[in-house]
Amino acid sequence: MTGASAGEPERARTGTAHVPPTTGGPAPRAARTAPAPAPATAPTAPTALTAPTSRPGLREWFTERTGRWNQYRVALLAAPALLYLVIRQIGLLVLGWMADGNKVSVVSALTSWDGQWFLGIAQGGYQGVPSGLVDAFGRRSDETPMAFFPGYPTLVRWVAELPGLSLVGAAFVVSLVSGVVCAYGLHRLGQRVTGGSRRAGLLLVALFAASPMAIVLSMTYSEATFCALAAWALVGVVERRWLLAGLCCLAAGLVRPTAAALVVAVGLAALVAVIRGRDGWRPWVGGALAPLGLLGYLGYVASQTGQLDGWFAVQRRGWASRFDLGAATWKFGLDILTAPRSVLELTTVWLLIGAVALVVVSLRRRIQWPLVVYGLGVLVMDVGSNGLMNSKARLLLPAFTLLIPVAVGLARRRPTTALTLAAFVALFSAWFGAYSITAWPYAI
Repeated sequence: MTGASAGEPERARTGTAHVPPTTGGPAPRAARTAPAPAPATAPTAPTALTAPTSRPGLREWFTERTGRWNQYRVALLAAPALLYLVIRQIGLLVLGWMADGNKVSVVSALTSWDGQWFLGIAQGGYQGVPSGLVDAFGRRSDETPMAFFPGYPTLVRWVAELPGLSLVGAAFVVSLVSGVVCAYGLHRLGQRVTGGSRRAGLLLVALFAASPMAIVLSMTYSEATFCALAAWALVGVVERRWLLAGLCCLAAGLVRPTAAALVVAVGLAALVAVIRGRDGWRPWVGGALAPLGLLGYLGYVASQTGQLDGWFAVQRRGWASRFDLGAATWKFGLDILTAPRSVLELTTVWLLIGAVALVVVSLRRRIQWPLVVYGLGVLVMDVGSNGLMNSKARLLLPAFTLLIPVAVGLARRRPTTALTLAAFVALFSAWFGAYSITAWPYAI
């Protein structure tokens, strides 16, 4: 009886069915004390075993989906930088091939001409530039180095103080980082313009990195730094972030004289915002900040030379450069189209003609007017100067806003069409840029 009474609660707990006694007499003892079924065949509580298997499955599914989403976000975030770096790397690979064929060192090619001036200023300041650097007439005075703006060499000097970096290495780092920063600004701009999209932004980055003279973005030149600041200043204008626009324009004014076009674009946009009563005090401050960098450096040179137009006087005396409303450029263009002398000069003339056409296209596509004003301003400064004609293609590089209608139009085409054109342009840019600093014997 002890075994039977102890077995009843056990069967109740394990869920075993109870067998009633046989009719007409007590049930046999064996029936009352039958052992519970073997554990292998015992039914199980569903909640006790199914919960542990369902929860890990849900977690794995959620982790997988989250991981894919994070990878997608990382890819989107890295796309402008990767696209820019890949195209510029193609340019450097072609440069290495052409430098070897022309018996030129890659480093010497990437630090040539104005690059030597920037490195000299970064190393010793305006008073410590190596004496071997001279102007276009082979002369040198205390004022000659002041033709070059201080923003880029100052950054190079700061970066060169980091451990393990030489002055030349620091100059390459500043150009590289500036180019990547510019790529993100262009990507943002391509999404904010009329008809813009993420694809248009990426195509704008690709077209800029594959511009005919984009090789200077990888040189010890100031173009990459200026373009980065200009791109983000224009982002500030389009998004009505006036402090961003004003501060970036101020910094750009310390890097290149091309900032005059940027000052006009930012200043006019801020003025319109003030007249229309938009955004409170911010356009006032942004518009006031915009010209300070450019005016500050021009004022410094004026004080050093004792002339109100000191910087322009240095340009005239050292490089015979002045603004002649385009007379010299017009004559140069007609001469080259009539009797081409070189690939570089002929390509330069066609690039200038193409830039004029892009201004018209930008107006017809109703691209935001401050962007058109900036691109037109860069073009006018380039065409209107009688400076070195060989530099016209390089000086056109900051007019990247003229590429916006091309990027927007390509974004609406089939991806294969856009990729094919971008690949062709990148290869031509790689060859033309390498040719310009390895085979072409004169300054760019």
